[in-house]
Amino acid sequence: MSRKRFAPYFCPAHEGVPFSSSEEAWFWFVACRLARSDGARLKAGLSGIKRPCDPMDIHQVADRLHRQHRLSRPHMVVLAHFGRRMMAPDPGYETERRAAVLWDEAHDRLGDVLRRKGIVAEDMK
Repeated sequence: MSRKRFAPYFCPAHEGVPFSSSEEAWFWFVACRLARSDGARLKAGLSGIKRPCDPMDIHQVADRLHRQHRLSRPHMVVLAHFGRRMMAPDPGYETERRAAVLWDEAHDRLGDVLRRKGIVAEDMK
């Protein structure tokens, strides 16, 4: 008998404003984590914009992609480092070119999953 893992499903019609991009969702997650490590007590419904997920839902998606070998350790290091800086790597700087490639790859993969879950809005094309 196989054991099923619990994976929360986020209905696109779920209450809350989806993020415009996976980068926006990632920076929100990092800001929440930093606030919590500084001693803030996070409670749902207190922010000005209601979101369709909890911060840890974004962490779980990234962790799952890492465990599935779709995000490598270098991807995770770049996400963490530039997430704490609250800015994406700039490919215009030679020292950040490789990080920019890893950042884009990571957000392509994160974005696919976050869009399916309704956490990130579908692209407006």
